[in-house]
Amino acid sequence: MRQLFRNSVFVRWGAAFLGPHFFASLGALPRYFVEWKIYNKRATQQISFRDSYPCLGDRVAATPFDPHYFFQAAWLARRLQENKPSSHVDVGSSTMMINVLSAGVKTVFVDYRPLHVRLSNLSSLAGDIVRLPFQDGSITSLSCLHVLEHVGLGRYGDPIDPEGSLRAAAELQRVLKPGGTFFLSVPVGRERVCFNAHRVFRPSTVRSFFQDLRLDAFSLVDDAGQFNEDVPPEAASDVEYGCGLFEFVKARE
Repeated sequence: MRQLFRNSVFVRWGAAFLGPHFFASLGALPRYFVEWKIYNKRATQQISFRDSYPCLGDRVAATPFDPHYFFQAAWLARRLQENKPSSHVDVGSSTMMINVLSAGVKTVFVDYRPLHVRLSNLSSLAGDIVRLPFQDGSITSLSCLHVLEHVGLGRYGDPIDPEGSLRAAAELQRVLKPGGTFFLSVPVGRERVCFNAHRVFRPSTVRSFFQDLRLDAFSLVDDAGQFNEDVPPEAASDVEYGCGLFEFVKARE
């Protein structure tokens, strides 16, 4: 029943006008019906309203994308290609990125909301980032992209905790093996809490969370959506809402 509702014509039409593009979608309606009429004149199989699925905001000059998620995935994939770990653990990052990474490296994905899929080279665990299901110093290659800023804000069903990001950072440090590499991305810029979506950090705050780790490299997606690779953390000093990409290494004992 729920699936039928999600696929209903009313839901599909409603979705066409949700979000920030309401007026653009409204303006595209006349063209939609003109093209409907043209199609029906030329086709042997006629369009029915019951099966209609208006996509009114996709006619754009260039392919749209989210710069944070696009560039952080590209950054991590290239780093893993260089490092060639035998296995990799990711905590809570984009599933659309993880499924591609697993084609090249055996990947374990951990999330508060477990991922129920079957895919070669990919295994999934249910886990809380503030209580990770791993022994101390057991992971050689670890990532957590655009996750730390959410912890403790309740957005994904996790308990409210103002110290959530700091607790999560301590756990990520704990499970990383001496000599291991940790890839982290978080929003950087003017430090603030945008309840209950996310936090934004100064790069210096992020570094203070990981005092047991050495920052080997920093990259930045700036406010213009441009990727700035291997720049000093100070490059984010004038950013309002950028994405900081931190490559940390844990000192060998």
